[in-house]
Amino acid sequence: MSKKALLIIDMQQGDFPPVKPRYQAELTIETIAQLVANFRSLDQPVVYIQHDGSAESVFMPGTSDWEIVSELTPRPADIIVSKSANNAFYRSELDELLKQLKVNELFVTGSATDFCVNATVQAGLSLDYQITVIANAHTTADRPKLGAQQVIDHYNWVWDNMTPTQGSIRVLNTKEIDLD
Repeated sequence: MSKKALLIIDMQQGDFPPVKPRYQAELTIETIAQLVANFRSLDQPVVYIQHDGSAESVFMPGTSDWEIVSELTPRPADIIVSKSANNAFYRSELDELLKQLKVNELFVTGSATDFCVNATVQAGLSLDYQITVIANAHTTADRPKLGAQQVIDHYNWVWDNMTPTQGSIRVLNTKEIDLD
């Protein structure tokens, strides 16, 4: 039997500055909020990944930039994992917590598509998790050579075409997800 968890990566206030807007930020946040409600209603774990950028002097714990966006405020039953690298599994308690909860299927959302979301997806796959990337629930900003929509489309294609490990990977829109 598969136990599922929703991962919400770096949906922190500092990741949504007005000077460098994220692609469809409001819609992405609304979509993630609906997924959170669905996972909570089924008593499935909701895991917030929160970047601690102390080493880089950004996203410092306790600052407003470090806080989760208000529309996605964690509840006491939710899990919060601190990370210090793009890959949420790297030197964090994420893998251990998921194993304790007997979770083997991850539904991945968050920011930024091309950094922390991608690094976490690839790490989770190498750890043999069943990965579902929610195609319309991750975002990024425009990059020097590519617009944000192009980056998102590119990574959705990459993930959808990756060679799986003992785990699996798929890319679905929220309308295609069946949590039962």
